Amino acid sequence: MKTLLLTFILIILFQTGCQERSTTEVVKVHWDRDMCARCVMVVSDRKNTVQVRQPKSGKKYMFDDIGCMVLWFQKNNIIWENQATIWITDVTTGEWIDARTAFYDTENITPMAYGFSAHKTKDTIKEGQEIIDFIEVTRRVLKIGK
Repeated sequence: MKTLLLTFILIILFQTGCQERSTTEVVKVHWDRDMCARCVMVVSDRKNTVQVRQPKSGKKYMFDDIGCMVLWFQKNNIIWENQATIWITDVTTGEWIDARTAFYDTENITPMAYGFSAHKTKDTIKEGQEIIDFIEVTRRVLKIGK
């Protein structure tokens, strides 16, 4: 009986250990402990955090502001930038959303003062506020270049 139980446990451990882990899913954030990959500040703002996943290894990179992410890609000449999975928290709900398809407003107080916050839909952006896309956010951050 012990042999059967031990065999069963080993099979279960082997199967769970060999499962391929996703390289694109959101990884748990250790709030107030994870550090921004660019400015090395602690990631604590649950409404403006960005998470980048390296496409081959799945390694995660955290950022406290989308501006830090844009400048990190540029400064480090990351060749896999266009293949990276980029998640950002929705400023209204804190939900992780695809940063490339998000809608951004330009009038927020963000950790590094770039001012761009993400929204899953345009509906949550106040009427009259400017709405821009990911490409425009990138362009403006590079222009500021802090």
